[in-house]
Amino acid sequence: MMGIAGSLTPDQLELFYSQGFLVIEYFASEDEIEGLRKRMGELLAQFDPSDSSSVFSTTNQQHTKDNYFFDSAAKISFFFEEKAFGDDGKLKQPKELSINKVGHALHELDPLYKEFTYSSKVSSLVSSLGYRRPVVMQSMYIFKQPGIGGEVVPHQDNSYVYTDPPSCTGLWMALEDSTTLNGCLWAIPGSHKNGLVRRFVRGENGVTYDRPSPSYEQKDFVPIEMKAGSMIAIHGDLIHQSFENLSPKSRHAYSLHVVESDGCKWAQDNWIQRENMPEPLYVP
Repeated sequence: MMGIAGSLTPDQLELFYSQGFLVIEYFASEDEIEGLRKRMGELLAQFDPSDSSSVFSTTNQQHTKDNYFFDSAAKISFFFEEKAFGDDGKLKQPKELSINKVGHALHELDPLYKEFTYSSKVSSLVSSLGYRRPVVMQSMYIFKQPGIGGEVVPHQDNSYVYTDPPSCTGLWMALEDSTTLNGCLWAIPGSHKNGLVRRFVRGENGVTYDRPSPSYEQKDFVPIEMKAGSMIAIHGDLIHQSFENLSPKSRHAYSLHVVESDGCKWAQDNWIQRENMPEPLYVP
């Protein structure tokens, strides 16, 4: 693909670079949203919870030592909510209401998710942000289940998807309305200007942070409520988080992490270690 035209206006780009994020409304059509959700329902129906699976938590990094987590970089894998299990070790509710997320290669292995990820609208958005040979390194379908949807602590995407120099942009699309009640994103506007504060690195003993997290003032965060079909582009150094979902409504989303492969080197100590990189969204 040659000469992908960018879809963002100068005003939108100025907003993205000044605050570190940009919400684009009506990015996906109702049919696209319905299709992605229906397909995920089919994948969930086929999933057998007795197969090897993992619990995902940003507060307890137990999963970062197991092979199921590492192997998920090139597979479609299922991760349970931390609070999905009772004291007896069994699921407290149906599997459809117990999964935290599915990742991390939906965009490569599932035809419908690949079609959306490699669509011209995604490429145009990424092209607007200056990418020459962009690669989606991971994709996630995030459920934020009603009542048990776990919190995601303040973090930066460059910590987990690191290149030298850093080049990650997060693309997070709401598949349901995302509000302060069901666990919407919160961010500190402008925090991306302070650079990367820590990295999530893989070593012989699993994956660990290379330094403790700074403490943040909650008053500095602003809520980012989004309608279903809206997309938010998130600068790789932006501090953002989401709270536990204690409401009766889920908050489904489809998330991508894009990096530059032209002139940026994939770090060998990233948690994602693959023999073959995904194919780029487009090439110069």
